[in-house]
Amino acid sequence: MAGNSQRRNRRTSNKKGMQVGSGGQRRRGLEGKGPTPPASARKGHKKNRIANAQAKQAASRRPAPRRGGAKGTSEMVVGRNPVYEALRDGVPATTLYVQQFIDNDERVRECLQLAGERGNINLMEAPRPELDRMTKGLNHQGLVLQVPPYEYAHPEDLTAAAYDNDEEPLIVALDGVTDPRNLGAIVRSVSAFGGHGVVVPERRAAGMTAGAWKSSAGTAARTPVSRVTNLTRALEGYQKAGLTVVGLAADGEHTVEDLEALDGPVVIVIGSEGKGLGRLVGETCDYRVRISMPGGAESLNAGVAAGIVLYEVARRRA
Repeated sequence: MAGNSQRRNRRTSNKKGMQVGSGGQRRRGLEGKGPTPPASARKGHKKNRIANAQAKQAASRRPAPRRGGAKGTSEMVVGRNPVYEALRDGVPATTLYVQQFIDNDERVRECLQLAGERGNINLMEAPRPELDRMTKGLNHQGLVLQVPPYEYAHPEDLTAAAYDNDEEPLIVALDGVTDPRNLGAIVRSVSAFGGHGVVVPERRAAGMTAGAWKSSAGTAARTPVSRVTNLTRALEGYQKAGLTVVGLAADGEHTVEDLEALDGPVVIVIGSEGKGLGRLVGETCDYRVRISMPGGAESLNAGVAAGIVLYEVARRRA
């Protein structure tokens, strides 16, 4: 019977070739695998989970790059005159959309020329229904300019830039300033008087829109703007870094002319023309100062007030 043969060397398997030995597999299996890794590096260990959680927290606290990490959505500038002014004033843009079969008047030709001179703006031809959809029915007049999201700086970058140049930090923080034109004018004044940046809150405040870019007259390209979730905490962080926080208020205890703190590293806080500084922001300020106005006006536009104080600081430092 098959399998019961007693003859020697009878093959009872269909497998061919040598079957003797393991080829060294057992010997390799007995070799050591090196030292045991620490608990924090062992997947599934409690200490490994804690280390991963700490790494995620550290990454979330890491400062954003000064001119990188775009947030928000792109903006559309519509209409022939607004598009022309944005291109003329150096507002950054990625694409100029031109309606098909548009009347090629002088303003359209000027816009195409300015976009072509930039060299980094895409020119796209689109049918009118597509432009209507993009602008949600606004009167675009056949021209739409796409402006990329502004890349906000980190608050610490503003002081770092000052110290890198061996200068005392001069920063302007805005509390409740909602007009983009005011923001742009303040950025322009900060640039003119040697400031190192502007800080704005995320909510209930103007951001760096195309309107702010236009009002800054191109200075927004070299003067960083930082956006913070909590202005009070940002001011407290500057205080811990050695900066004096000075708030402008109509009932301030000091005048701009006699406050010696403006000579050193300083953050100037400017509120809205109507409400002024918020309560928490006002309480955080080291000093509250007022601008002397012999003419008797109750208040000044935020952009004008910023220019006066920045001029005084520049005069002292000169």
